[in-house]
Amino acid sequence: MSLQSRVSGSQEGVETLLRNARFELMPFDSFDEEIEHLPAGATIAITTSPQLGIDRTVEKTELAVEEGFEVVPHVAARYVEDREHLAEIAERLTEAGVTDIFVPGGDREEPAGEFESAYDLLSTLEQMDYEFEEVGITGYPEGHEFLSDETLAEAMEKKEPYATYIVTQLCYDPETVLEWIEEVRDRGIDLPVEIGIPGVMKYQRLMKISQKVGVGDSVKFLKKTTGILGFVKQLVGSRGTYEPDDLVDGFGPHVGDEAYGIRGIHIYTFNQTPDTEDWRRGRLPS
Repeated sequence: MSLQSRVSGSQEGVETLLRNARFELMPFDSFDEEIEHLPAGATIAITTSPQLGIDRTVEKTELAVEEGFEVVPHVAARYVEDREHLAEIAERLTEAGVTDIFVPGGDREEPAGEFESAYDLLSTLEQMDYEFEEVGITGYPEGHEFLSDETLAEAMEKKEPYATYIVTQLCYDPETVLEWIEEVRDRGIDLPVEIGIPGVMKYQRLMKISQKVGVGDSVKFLKKTTGILGFVKQLVGSRGTYEPDDLVDGFGPHVGDEAYGIRGIHIYTFNQTPDTEDWRRGRLPS
């Protein structure tokens, strides 16, 4: 059955996405200042930093919970040393009141210990006394630089029983994401999807980040949406700043369509929260 049917209320869908947005931040020194620009009680996802390690993620999670935020820490598998370390992390998160975690594999070339993949960690956590209401796993609408589509599909199938939702990797093309969701549904995966979108930031910085995380086709899409001249005009007209209007407008009509199961948007802020929050508020009715 085709999933291309659109639901009515496109603007209503956009507003739903923006009102319930999740903000991803990195646990750097600027973190404490960045969260001051976010709405009270907002949901914050906190990444695991290659430089600072997963314990820093737990520390910032505890801090943000105390500040009244709903926090979703990244428990990146390849940063966790062993079962004892995992139990320590789970205990601290549970005591802090965390009910939702996101479990990626992690971008370390060599794992810190016994967990090679998200599946390894999830299956081990399942055997422990700690339980979280929500568990997110990663989805790759444009594939992965080092893994085949077949490998990614097999990995998702293995992780699905332990997860309650999917968060997609950064992508600039709404049609690419929607087609990927269709493929996931065709494989029998029914988990709701948090769609990853970039926040507001300078094009030059965004391009560097995109190339670093392997978002190749999306970068090309940005340049060819209106042709090169249009892209240059967009750069000049926006004073060199990217805003994800096309993305939220593209997903808005599908919010509420059970076939897609779009749960919300996950904004990769890259610790540029003031501009992103100004944009978000500006898109909502006053």
